[in-house]
Amino acid sequence: MMKRYANLDDVSNKKSFIDMKKWNKERRSKVKDLTVNIEQSPDKKMAELLENKTQTSYTWIGHSTFLIQLNGLNILTDPVWALRMGFQKRLTEPGLAIEQLPYIDVVVISHGHYDHLDFPSIRKIKGNPHFFVPTGLKRLFQKKGYQNVTDLNWWESVEHKGISIDFVPAQHWTRRSLTDMNTSHWGGFVFRSGDETHYFVGDTGYFSGFKQIGERFEIDTVYMPIGAYEPEWFMKDSHINPEDSVKAFLELGAKEFVPMHYGAYRLADDTGPEAQERLIQEWDPLQLPKEQLKILLLGETMFK
Repeated sequence: MMKRYANLDDVSNKKSFIDMKKWNKERRSKVKDLTVNIEQSPDKKMAELLENKTQTSYTWIGHSTFLIQLNGLNILTDPVWALRMGFQKRLTEPGLAIEQLPYIDVVVISHGHYDHLDFPSIRKIKGNPHFFVPTGLKRLFQKKGYQNVTDLNWWESVEHKGISIDFVPAQHWTRRSLTDMNTSHWGGFVFRSGDETHYFVGDTGYFSGFKQIGERFEIDTVYMPIGAYEPEWFMKDSHINPEDSVKAFLELGAKEFVPMHYGAYRLADDTGPEAQERLIQEWDPLQLPKEQLKILLLGETMFK
């Protein structure tokens, strides 16, 4: 019998057929403006990214895909360039074309859902990257012909070419077929190099793990999901809303908040601009420093 994985707080993400019908009925009653979307950066640093070997940078490609340059390594998170997700067209073009990227050294996969693990995109990546995946996914990668694969359990850490990579909990679930629900794990990744620590949260609801992660690591930059939360009675176990993402940021004690997981695919009923607006409406009344919130345009790069 295949092992099935569970959440840290034993939160179940299973929804019934009745729940699905209720959500679909709600969705039909809502009118959303899908013509206003997250904009592309007018100043893309493609030449600098190709040449950079020394400076830390991060570039938002879209959804949960980032190019992170750290300690001379090019790292891709959840690389997905798919122009469709199920029956829905992608709402925004990726910030950079996959052909424009430098050679990639490391790819991390937070979990097996198709909006985070897209093999057609992976096949186009330049270089011979090492893949770091949740336990249970290595076999699928090997079946697809990839051998440079390390699978990790929660709280496991590995050293790779001068950086430490830690796999940490998230509150989510996964499935790629009718029979494989939760047969692989899910989580986030912490990258440590010298005095820099970057935390890619992956896909998650709000949960007690943020406090635990904040106690273990001194986080400089957190890449935090803020979208796909509506309706919240259906989504909250799996997708954190903007208000709770700020709460999680404070519990982590991080220095920079980089929002993600919004604006590319219509996975839920909220829109990208709505998620962004709710994030700002939560941030400003708390009088948090504006320079700590790094809202990126698609394809925008921040150098540190």
